[in-house]
Amino acid sequence: MHASLILGSSSRYRANLLNSLGLPFAQVSPAIDETPLIDESAQTLAARLALSKAMHIAEQYVGAVVIGSDQVGQCGPHLLSKPGTAAAAIRSLQATSGQLATFYTAVSLARISADGKVQSSTDVCITELKFRQLTDAQIIRYVEQDQPIDTAGAFKAESLGIGLFEFIRADDPSALIGLPLISVATRLQEFGLDPLNPL
Repeated sequence: MHASLILGSSSRYRANLLNSLGLPFAQVSPAIDETPLIDESAQTLAARLALSKAMHIAEQYVGAVVIGSDQVGQCGPHLLSKPGTAAAAIRSLQATSGQLATFYTAVSLARISADGKVQSSTDVCITELKFRQLTDAQIIRYVEQDQPIDTAGAFKAESLGIGLFEFIRADDPSALIGLPLISVATRLQEFGLDPLNPL
């Protein structure tokens, strides 16, 4: 009998992605401090937070396989956060217009057995993208249309946001949306959950 599967995230984007693998799962929001450490790189921050989320929930649900994920974008020296408001989204896209950005999407799987044994893994998928040179009118129309206020970098590449870019380069196209499914599917097999053979 397989252990239960938990997505340690409140993100509807990650839930929709995980749904595509066809495995039943519960969704639990992790309550952890996401403040970057001093001099912590974007990649290290994403990996640390993904593992922290997975472990935090795995400690509460013994025996369950928990998926934790985190994404950190960087453009030059600046981290790209969720804007929260339309005005902040417009400012973010004005700042990244014409620029090269890198997004680090980390995913961790963790399970703690009844005897305290910990099994965990962490992968980081790197996505490089180049923003087009955008006019203020284009940016304002985009934000009005897609309302990207709850996504890092203020865009949704799975919809109209794809028009913001000259290119997007990644080994896993699902990573930019928030959950690298190639890594997830591979690691789930190591935890005894095979999306291609769920019985």
